[in-house]
Amino acid sequence: MTTETLTFKDRVRIDITGHVADVRLIRSDKMNALDPDMFTGIIEAGAALHERRDVRAVVLSGEGRSFCAGLDMASFTALGDGGGGPDKLTDRTYGDSNTFQQVATVWRKLPMPVIAAVHGVCFGGGAQIMSGADIRIIAPDARLSIMEMRWGLIPDMGGYTVWRGFVRDDAIRELTYTNREFSGEEALSLGFATYNDTDPHTRAMAIASEIASKNPDAIRAAKALFNKVPDMDSDAILMEESVQQAKIIRSPNQMEAVMAFMGKRKAEFKD
Repeated sequence: MTTETLTFKDRVRIDITGHVADVRLIRSDKMNALDPDMFTGIIEAGAALHERRDVRAVVLSGEGRSFCAGLDMASFTALGDGGGGPDKLTDRTYGDSNTFQQVATVWRKLPMPVIAAVHGVCFGGGAQIMSGADIRIIAPDARLSIMEMRWGLIPDMGGYTVWRGFVRDDAIRELTYTNREFSGEEALSLGFATYNDTDPHTRAMAIASEIASKNPDAIRAAKALFNKVPDMDSDAILMEESVQQAKIIRSPNQMEAVMAFMGKRKAEFKD
């Protein structure tokens, strides 16, 4: 099985093997802290994956000791406001998001499921990037924080739009107001973590491989529906279920899923 490797701004590497994209933040000497090149690299990596019909699942992790230590304050201080001053934050550079928000929202916008594998430190912007994933595997001893209030700021990298779907409301308020640190083990009880695992990357890759074995058309439709549900009423959800199912039922990949199951063989889906 061959592996295709893509690199973006020397900050993000993607290894694509067997329909799974293994995405790693590779600024390990700085615990993958977010500098301007990291922002650009993440956004470019997301854009590249968006066009890949052959990619059926994505695993997002950080190389080295940590997932992501948050914003590299020194690099942005050296650049002044880095082009992100108050007059720029309201610019919608990427559809519904500005540049800073896109590094988190891009993972939710991808048509295929994204699984974050989190270890070490996951602070501030790192926590918001992690939160953009569909599924989050977090090491029990990982250190997390909604860090922005330490600097007198609010979280502004897309966290609010995704947290409403899986973190208890009073919990995210307390974590935001206090910016206290919490563990991966506590993250499970609060809703941040789907699972705790001492080897989050291995667990995430196993889940990704399982997802990649399913009908990719159905997986993409399911994610699209999950993304729409928070903004829809019950009637609209019921209709969207029917619309998406009508596109899938009796399609070649759906029939292949049935035939493979009946024949007790591995399905061979078309991208």
